[in-house]
Amino acid sequence: MIIPRPQEIHRGEGIFLCTFDTTIVCGKGTEAFPAKLLRDCVKQWAGLNLHMAGGQARKGDIALELDEELREQEYCLTISPEEVRVAGGDGAGLLYGVQTLCQMVEQNGALLPAATVRDYPQIPRRGYYLDQARGRVLKLEELKRIADRLCRYKLNEFQLYVEHTYLFRDLSEMWRDTTPLTAEEIMELDDYCARRHIDLVPSLSSFGHLYMLLSTKSHEDLCELSDTASQPFSFLDRMRHHTVNVSEGKALPFIKKMLEEYMSLFRSDRFNLCADETFDLGKGKSRELAEEKGIHRIYVDYLKELCDFLVQHGKKPMFWGDVICGEPGLARELPEETICLTWGYAPEQREEESRRMAEAGIRQYLCPGVGGWNQWINLIGDSYQNIVRMCGYARKYHAEGVLNTDWGDFGHINHPAHSTVGMIYGAAFSWNGEDIPKGEMNRQISALEYRDCSGRLVELMEELAACSRFGWHDAVMYYEAAALGEPEVEFSIGKIPGNQRLSGTEIDKTGEKIQTVRLELGRTAAGMDSSRRGLMQDLDMVAEGMDLWNHVGGWLQTALTGKPPLETGETVSEEAPARGDVDFVLAAGLEKWFMAYKEVWRESGKEAELSRIAEIVLWYADLLRGRKRKNRK
Repeated sequence: MIIPRPQEIHRGEGIFLCTFDTTIVCGKGTEAFPAKLLRDCVKQWAGLNLHMAGGQARKGDIALELDEELREQEYCLTISPEEVRVAGGDGAGLLYGVQTLCQMVEQNGALLPAATVRDYPQIPRRGYYLDQARGRVLKLEELKRIADRLCRYKLNEFQLYVEHTYLFRDLSEMWRDTTPLTAEEIMELDDYCARRHIDLVPSLSSFGHLYMLLSTKSHEDLCELSDTASQPFSFLDRMRHHTVNVSEGKALPFIKKMLEEYMSLFRSDRFNLCADETFDLGKGKSRELAEEKGIHRIYVDYLKELCDFLVQHGKKPMFWGDVICGEPGLARELPEETICLTWGYAPEQREEESRRMAEAGIRQYLCPGVGGWNQWINLIGDSYQNIVRMCGYARKYHAEGVLNTDWGDFGHINHPAHSTVGMIYGAAFSWNGEDIPKGEMNRQISALEYRDCSGRLVELMEELAACSRFGWHDAVMYYEAAALGEPEVEFSIGKIPGNQRLSGTEIDKTGEKIQTVRLELGRTAAGMDSSRRGLMQDLDMVAEGMDLWNHVGGWLQTALTGKPPLETGETVSEEAPARGDVDFVLAAGLEKWFMAYKEVWRESGKEAELSRIAEIVLWYADLLRGRKRKNRK
């Protein structure tokens, strides 16, 4: 098993025996990191402490070398009974060859089967996009662990989505309520990624999705809508509003100053402006301008100014393509270096947008998703379908890259480790388009990533993900309707209990399924390498939380309707449950579970927006006890 699957692999005869006297020989121009990576791998999985040397390789050695006849990122790995040779067309190719060799060592120890592997990626840029703005801000150590995983599976681009979570020197009012990334952390991560041939590309909201900036008293004048500084925080409000007012003369200079400060931290020649979901554009202060020129025109004019600015600073601009996909020809007005990020996250995602951009001659990446936003555990089955499909479109329309997204939305509640499976899907199918059925892919990931000898772990994670009946999105939407009086919540309480998912029978059946999965996870843990068993604490905590939230949803349905479950066509009141409807046991369970959740959060992440999640969880605990708080509207 090798992930990603090589383009060509031929089995030979015999084995190579790695011994205490085997030396890793580094050829001219090779980098130290691949050799050290291989040395550490052999020590861990074969128990041998190999030495490194220069010069000519001898019989019984492992030779690392560059070969100018190979293409960029291409490698050739040859294992014979006499020697092992890894040749790369460049530093990245050599590293990828070593990663393949390491996966073989992990499975075979010191006895490597003879084989020849010739391999290269079908898509040149293969990336992972991690939301660091809307919930979690990971610690530097965790970001480095993610970079190691990207390197292991031959991904070569990493982007961190930032709105307000970088410590800009003069914008303390924007980041004061969070734990932002610092310049030192960004630069250290950039160096760390570069050694692994990963391009750390800056990504900064510069048009829409600027909630924290445009809701400050100091800068609310730059917002399309008025009176933003006085509004209480709302997850939905943050997702839907806070677009830059393009008719405000101060806006462009201000945003350019932010871009200039942020780009200086990165060695990358690319910069993602985001510029997506500008829902308010032309609906407030720029209404007259929009009526005069049209929404698409004022959008493109503003975006072009920012793209030109980046090009002048030696950067290739990138932007999300959702606004412009309806009129892709407008993208031709942008600098020729500009790259459109064409995204879509549905399991059966259509190819229309990808085709339009390709026919318009626009440079593009195809961007699927790992299916984790607003989920306690990622929707693994959906993400498999989406990623395979989008990677196929990328090959079909000759996209320059694939950027696999991991969004946070309402607080980024899913643990970062849950996105690993989707990340590996993206790595596998952007490197090699060969069809690998989901069951087989999941078995290989279970074995190679999680050291699970049963090969069932990912399958169990997928089964657990399907057990959510009252999800985090449901919980947030009801909270914002009932506690905040959020006027734009497209949510009827009746829609949830009207779905038979919340009947007492269904919740009990789902609870039994969750307990069955927990038992199977416990059995699986016994067959896992000890270095990977830490994941079980999180999975067990998530299983417990999912069951609790399902019961919260069932309780809410009964409290609002006075009976379980609704008959077809019945509706319920939008009012909060009556004071007499209490469940102290469920409230206590929710509070104890959330204490464990916070511990897991803090292991990998900064404090960030944990308090916003706590506000909602504890509001439900109070609701279960019959304690009412005043509406915050």
